[in-house]
Amino acid sequence: MTRILLTAGLALAMAASSATAQSGMTLDTFVTRANRIPLNPTAMLRPDAHRLKGEAERAFRTVGNEIEAARAAGRSPPACPPSRISLNVGQMLAFLNGIPEARRQRMTVTDGIRSWMASRYPCGA
Repeated sequence: MTRILLTAGLALAMAASSATAQSGMTLDTFVTRANRIPLNPTAMLRPDAHRLKGEAERAFRTVGNEIEAARAAGRSPPACPPSRISLNVGQMLAFLNGIPEARRQRMTVTDGIRSWMASRYPCGA
């Protein structure tokens, strides 16, 4: 019984570290890889594009949760987007490419998406 629990615990720890390693991508790595992918209909056939899309979706979900939590707590959210946003990947990549490389190396993908959302959807005074 103890051996089963120990094995299960080890498997969970390995899965958690694997998920952490995957989401530990810096913004610079994300932008560098994204710049190599052509913006055309066949881009999603590339495995790297699929991974980057997943990374971006996680970052958008995290920022969305931060916005909701801030609103629920009565704090000012980091951005004030409408309930549905239209995403122009080219414009978003242009913004992320505009962040200096040295700064991108210290940022997570979530930090980059948060910055993009704040610039695109600022909260009114």
